[in-house]
Amino acid sequence: MNYNELIAKYPVFIYHGYDITELDEGIRIVYDFETVGLTEFHPCWIFPKNGIDRSDPVFEEFVFSLGMVELVSYWKAACPPRVRVECGYLSEEQIAWWKKLYYHGLGEFFYTNGVETDMDSFMTIEAAGTEKKRVISAGKELCGCMIPVGGGKDSIVSLHVLSRCGGIEDNMCFMMNHRNSAFCSALLAGYRPESIYRPKRYLDRTIVGLNKQGFLNGHTPLSALIAFAASMSAYLCGKKYVVLSNESSANESSVAGSDVNHQYSKSYAFEKDFASYLERFIPCGVRYFSLLRPLSELQIAAIFAGLKEYHPVFRSCNAGNAGTKFDTWCLECSKCLFVTMILSPFLTDSELRDIFRVNLLDSKSDRMKLYFEQLIGLHETKPFECVGSVDEINFAMCMAIAKRQARGEELPALLQYYTTTPAYGLHRDSPNIYADYFDEVNLIPDEMKRQVRECASECRW
Repeated sequence: MNYNELIAKYPVFIYHGYDITELDEGIRIVYDFETVGLTEFHPCWIFPKNGIDRSDPVFEEFVFSLGMVELVSYWKAACPPRVRVECGYLSEEQIAWWKKLYYHGLGEFFYTNGVETDMDSFMTIEAAGTEKKRVISAGKELCGCMIPVGGGKDSIVSLHVLSRCGGIEDNMCFMMNHRNSAFCSALLAGYRPESIYRPKRYLDRTIVGLNKQGFLNGHTPLSALIAFAASMSAYLCGKKYVVLSNESSANESSVAGSDVNHQYSKSYAFEKDFASYLERFIPCGVRYFSLLRPLSELQIAAIFAGLKEYHPVFRSCNAGNAGTKFDTWCLECSKCLFVTMILSPFLTDSELRDIFRVNLLDSKSDRMKLYFEQLIGLHETKPFECVGSVDEINFAMCMAIAKRQARGEELPALLQYYTTTPAYGLHRDSPNIYADYFDEVNLIPDEMKRQVRECASECRW
């Protein structure tokens, strides 16, 4: 459907409120959203009961804020230009913060739907709540870490680094709608099932029906949702740190010459904004940061390549956990190819086949060739996935080729093709700036930062 027609026909979206109910299995939160003239939406969360005090204003503030980030998944169907928040107060500063998140977090959505707009005009936010005195003091003793674990190589490397920071007894893992790979990764890292906090998120399926009818669909900032949910969970469980696993390449745009970034809510810009929002508006003592922010994808891949016990269980493919598939490598998407590419300098072709069942670098399909070209920067747009920067992917390819040639091995089809591209000539003699890379612009506490640096320096390549 046409964006301009939709915003004219459905000009108002309302965040009516939320209902909190205690169940045997936990605390259920049901949100009440409405696109006026179209339909209502009632997505649901269930959080384990750990530490929940219904009278705690911090808990209430987290529930309200989680709704603020949840609403954008339903707003996007028709993009109503006026958003009314009827269940809480927002200052002008907060409204500006939310608009920034929505606008940049929906950058890919706007781009893929051909929507031309700007941050000033795409939405206005009106909050009907009255201002209250913000004396939100947790009064809780916080210690240890809450670690979001998705089952991919990045969160596994974070688990590995944190195991070197004085033990894991005070830590917990956070898994939203967890997949088996995440659960197995946490168990391998030494976490007991009772140390794994597993809230459940349920979409309102009405949105799926609207998408089938032709209403707008596309990427939303899921990592921002995880930021609020994981920080709320950390507070409830008495954890001081929410430890993410987002690396420096998450800052790179997905479309050359633009600010469109599939990974905006994994970027340092969002990380810094979110940490500031917690401190200013939900001052509960929880600190939010990414442990891998100083590192390149290549360093993370080098560390992970040495963690052999995780190789059979890790999964980074989103398509392999959708529809009728469950926690597998689909072997047809750009993410599967990227993970193969970034690991290829550090693993042999035989080891790659052991992980993926096939070596995607030997694929001869037109689809994989296109993804390969996008990843090495031969097209304006990178795949809209969480993938590394163009420069480090090219360095990885050159390194993978050099190692195979040194061993006298025949190059897989895509590496052979790479030697015929201008990218190979451009990057073949590039110096290795990645092995000793360390971005000092981060929010990591000093002791953990030292362990990140030491772990990276131990992987010489």
